[in-house]
Amino acid sequence: MKQGIHPKWYPQAQVICGSCGNTFTTGATVPVIHTDICSNCHPFYTGEQRIVDTAGQVERFLRRVEKGKAVQKPSEKKPAAK
Repeated sequence: MKQGIHPKWYPQAQVICGSCGNTFTTGATVPVIHTDICSNCHPFYTGEQRIVDTAGQVERFLRRVEKGKAVQKPSEKKPAAK
């Protein structure tokens, strides 16, 4: 291997979940890793259906859906009379 081109290895890097606060250690190239969701709080692993919204995207989507329901579909165009 070439010397001096590989990143530093941290065998005890700490991973911190932003949703539930769970922490665990793993090997990585950075000393601390911040995640939005982890296996402790992810719906696939917990079996619980929950929406994790970090940037307001769910609310924006729900507003668009409601707005779309309020707008009526345009009626079909009638064929032109000859």
